[in-house]
Amino acid sequence: MKISLFQVSVRDDEAFEARLARVLGAVGEERGRDLIVLPELWPHGGFSYDGWGNGEALDGPILSAVAEAARRAGCYVHAGGIVESNPRGRPYNTAVLFGPDGRRLALYRKIHLYGFDEGEAVLFEPGTELVTADTTSCRLGLATCFDLRFPELFRGLMEAGAEVFVIPAAWPVARLPHWRLLLRARAVEDQVFVLGCATAGTHAGKTMGGHSAIIDPFGDVIAEASLEREEILRADIDLSAVRRIRKEFPVLEWRRLGMTASSTQPGANH
Repeated sequence: MKISLFQVSVRDDEAFEARLARVLGAVGEERGRDLIVLPELWPHGGFSYDGWGNGEALDGPILSAVAEAARRAGCYVHAGGIVESNPRGRPYNTAVLFGPDGRRLALYRKIHLYGFDEGEAVLFEPGTELVTADTTSCRLGLATCFDLRFPELFRGLMEAGAEVFVIPAAWPVARLPHWRLLLRARAVEDQVFVLGCATAGTHAGKTMGGHSAIIDPFGDVIAEASLEREEILRADIDLSAVRRIRKEFPVLEWRRLGMTASSTQPGANH
């Protein structure tokens, strides 16, 4: 499976329309790939709260342009994440997968929202559903950025048959070591390929961490981008490695489910 991750540099001084044209023009030219992945909230800026507004519908201008880029490239395109309008309340942070014909195949609304008492945690509505999507090559498991800190989400995606986790992100440089560690951890514990596609540049004055990466099911880094540069990270992955590694090291078969926790009281005799 031929993968391209677009590590987009988001600059505070770049007009939204210019970035959209620049990035999607490059996507449309990336022919011969099976899957292209864009980062989280790359059109808006992951920390540019003031510019998010109420978002747009799934047939709005951003996703319509991504769908057209998928048609031009003739491959699956994961749109990263946009601010999706919600007529019933706060908008969603929504990732959308398009097919080679430009049709929308799946959408994932981010479940774990970052910010605690500010930012997307209070401005967005959380999603509620785990999402997998089938391509002609494999089944993808969809997640976004802060989700990476919650291993139970990824265990659910693996149990649903996902062989590749796709994780767009806007991850700040201040916690870059966590990003690099957790991408490998999710690959190792679920024995899957992990595609982490992050932004570079600056969002509302906050420096992004870059380091988009492609990780194999044994936790080895196949390819990794730099910190500051916008770049396209390309790799060919052998999906048979998922089955081979699970057979050679069948750790998933040794899980013990249904256990309960117990506690001891001070002074108790055991």
